[in-house]
Amino acid sequence: MYYALPIFVGTIPLRVIVYCAVSTSAALAVWWGVRRNRPEPRAPWVVLGLSQLVYALADTTFYVSHYVLNETSYPSVADAFYLGHYPLVVAGLVMLIRQRRSDRDLPGLLDAVSLTVVAGLLSWVFVIGPQTRLGTPLLVEMASLAYPLMDLVLLLVSLRLLFGGGRRDASFVLLALWLAAILTADTVYVLQRLDLSYEAGNFLDAIWLTGNLALGACALHPSMGRMAQAVDVPALRLSWPRLAILSAGALIGPLVLFVQHFNGVRRDVPVIAVGCAVLFALTATRLAGLAVDQRRLAITDSLTRLRSRRYFEARLADEVARARRAGSPLGVVILDVDRFKSINDRFGHPAGDRVLVEVANRLRAVAGEERVLARYGGEEFALIATGADADNLNRLAERLRHGVSHHPIAVSGRRSVTVTLSAGTAAFAPHYGTASALVSAADRALYLAKDLGRDRAVAGGTSLTEHREDVAVDYLNQVADLVDLRVASPGRSLAIAEWARTVAERLKRTPGEIRTVHRAGRLLDVGMIVLPDDLLTESGPLTDQQWHLLHEHPDSGARMVGVLPDHGEVAEVIRQHHERWDGAGYPAGLTRDAIRVEARILSVCDAWAAMRADRPHRRALTHEHAVRELRSGRGARFDPELVDVFLELLDEGAVGDLVVGPASAREDSRLS
Repeated sequence: MYYALPIFVGTIPLRVIVYCAVSTSAALAVWWGVRRNRPEPRAPWVVLGLSQLVYALADTTFYVSHYVLNETSYPSVADAFYLGHYPLVVAGLVMLIRQRRSDRDLPGLLDAVSLTVVAGLLSWVFVIGPQTRLGTPLLVEMASLAYPLMDLVLLLVSLRLLFGGGRRDASFVLLALWLAAILTADTVYVLQRLDLSYEAGNFLDAIWLTGNLALGACALHPSMGRMAQAVDVPALRLSWPRLAILSAGALIGPLVLFVQHFNGVRRDVPVIAVGCAVLFALTATRLAGLAVDQRRLAITDSLTRLRSRRYFEARLADEVARARRAGSPLGVVILDVDRFKSINDRFGHPAGDRVLVEVANRLRAVAGEERVLARYGGEEFALIATGADADNLNRLAERLRHGVSHHPIAVSGRRSVTVTLSAGTAAFAPHYGTASALVSAADRALYLAKDLGRDRAVAGGTSLTEHREDVAVDYLNQVADLVDLRVASPGRSLAIAEWARTVAERLKRTPGEIRTVHRAGRLLDVGMIVLPDDLLTESGPLTDQQWHLLHEHPDSGARMVGVLPDHGEVAEVIRQHHERWDGAGYPAGLTRDAIRVEARILSVCDAWAAMRADRPHRRALTHEHAVRELRSGRGARFDPELVDVFLELLDEGAVGDLVVGPASAREDSRLS
């Protein structure tokens, strides 16, 4: 429509009026967009609107001079206004960039500088250099040089905006279109001025008008109000197109030299050499940054931003070697979020992730930046405490726990949950010869903290005798896991132990009984390790000899566990867990209260696990079928009260899931 208009209608310069109206309308649109969309902060848009107002004033001055006053001298007053709008655009964009990112983006800055250097090299060869050799008056030369220099500054800031983070809504695209129009039209304008081919009203007006309309549309779009907000949107990474552009840019200098050599011209060699050197330095810096980023990613947990387990293990090995040489104190703390699975089940996995992030932040605040704090796996965290002896280590573990549990953690909306931790510590001692042995000691202490009821810290043993006992406990735990694998129910003993403890806690049994039933549940079927594989996988009826062997496994397991110190009651519970309420069980045919309450609890939990798992001779029973079987065994096979309590907990979701939890994953890693 603009090009279809006559330049004059009578004495009225119609095309000038339309062009200047469009240019001015962009400034008015920015003003209206600030009022309607209420961007926060407003300062970047106020400055950009002011720059467009100066630009509209320059357009009015230029076209009135050309069409009305027939004044075509260069430079003119309009050029002063045109050049004056550049600093305002740059200032507004810089303010916008700083608001859109909460952190520094060095890779984006390096890429922007690299491409600007390439553009500057081309500008010198084809625009700035030829201008300096024309011998034009000083004022003309200064104006002709000012445009490409200003465009290079604007290009740098524009690339910085493009490569940076933040939202990329419709308003962002329109703003990028405005900047592209300015840079394109200005570059062609300077080239036309150099070869004296510029005429007012040529095709460049279409590009400038498109840029003005794009700025106005950007300001009026509703997404304009959100453009300056700092959001968690990552900056553009080094994608293949971006890498291709940067690589092509690095070849511009040699390519220009090749073209000049082919044409028999040798000019601007010092400038090209300096440009290539700068590009080489920028590329080397970029590659070094990539290497640092890759290392940071390798040693950083992506969710919590703590150190990774790999880094923790490598660093601990170094610290153990240093402690052995210097005799300096060293300790390890391993922490586990209590009942984390219930948080995921109640609020969902995204809420669970938020809990882990907040737990990590609170642990970091207590531990300090100088200590190595890592996400060890799942909901486990580990810390290396250099210079901490056993007493200081225990106090540190308590501070870490209380630092997390002192205040509830928001999970969704107004809902929050109080999170507690169990902790195990181990101080370096001569018999902990390796980093893995030190971690194992802290891990065993953590398991004991869980066994004692959670929400506490337990110090690992430091005597050689205790260490040997811990090795024996670890061995039996591995035997229990191996039995679970042989009966195709990985994690079974861990699940039974947790259910049994939950039932005992509901019954308000003593802490000693709760510890005993949990430990016995973990080692319930270790006696099955002596049974042949064909007996465990038999799909048909058992022979009398096979039944005899099967009935011996509770006694075998009790003898295996009974050799451990302080495990006498645990062994007796294991021996009795196949006794029946009506006296028809084995191996002793005990009845009712003659059977330890812990064994009666395990009988119910063991039966539920057996019914809900696939076996060689049958598929797992459905939930409803298994519930009916439990109820049918009340007063015969099972203690009636315990069946009722188990079913009540089952309805609440507190028991019944036969899954491998974090602890079993830890045990599986030991087996491997």
